[in-house]
Amino acid sequence: MSFAPTPGWLDWERNRSVPDLQLPVGTVDAHCHVFGPGDVYPFSPTRKYTPCDASKADLFQLHEDLGISRRVIVQATCHGTDNSALLEVLRTAPSSSRGVVSVSPEITEKELSLLHEQGVRGVRFNFVKRLVSRSPFAELKLIADRIKAFGWHIVIYFESADLPELTDFLAGLPVPLVVDHMGRPDVSESAAGPEFTSFISFVDRTSAWVKVSCPERISRSGPYAQSGEKHVYEDVAPFARRVIREFPDTVLWGTDWPHPNLKSHMPDDAVLLNYLAQITESDAQLRRVLVDNPTTLYWA
Repeated sequence: MSFAPTPGWLDWERNRSVPDLQLPVGTVDAHCHVFGPGDVYPFSPTRKYTPCDASKADLFQLHEDLGISRRVIVQATCHGTDNSALLEVLRTAPSSSRGVVSVSPEITEKELSLLHEQGVRGVRFNFVKRLVSRSPFAELKLIADRIKAFGWHIVIYFESADLPELTDFLAGLPVPLVVDHMGRPDVSESAAGPEFTSFISFVDRTSAWVKVSCPERISRSGPYAQSGEKHVYEDVAPFARRVIREFPDTVLWGTDWPHPNLKSHMPDDAVLLNYLAQITESDAQLRRVLVDNPTTLYWA
């Protein structure tokens, strides 16, 4: 079966530049995806978008080129609850790969145990309204109760405007939380402003882990500074720096490759590495974000 990408879909960048930043040994990409190939791992019939193929071979090549040692594959909505493409990555590189899956409430304890043995450590729930038909409150609570025994966590994806209606529910869950992309803040506001301060309070209240990922998805100014300096996504950087400063031991980073559903531009993944130099203040801090923290969460 062949799949045509959604009209206007931006394909991932194959002609990457050479990054200025050298990553520490053991760097983890804590948020990346695989799509298809569609003729091998068909996309969900209920998907909201159809991506281009982005195979495990493509992902491994990206990581080799950038100097990334390990990876956490996060299930995307286009594959629904069929985690086959993700699990193929875990089978291919079991010691250097972990997974965050999507599952149905009907999943059995035996099936969860098998996923754990294969390297799965979390379940993702999407609250972004343009990507899901409804908010999955009931399913999330049921699954959170069932994965607690395995020491898994819940990965949540939401936009900043939706956090007030989610806060109390998420704070009551019995498992750790991991927040994708800093809760997608509105970077036209200040990182010290009330909306992002509310997000910081939510993280403090729930002891959530936070991914300082996806500046290309959050930025309004675009990848390059108006001044022509070697700064990238500079409107997002203050938000990431605040998270790293306030929660140094529970910050994660990921490429979000192959960057699904972007509309404005497709980033050069080497440029995204250079962005890390803007949001970290020392080699020790960089190592904590890229190596120590994800190792604690996924390989402890």
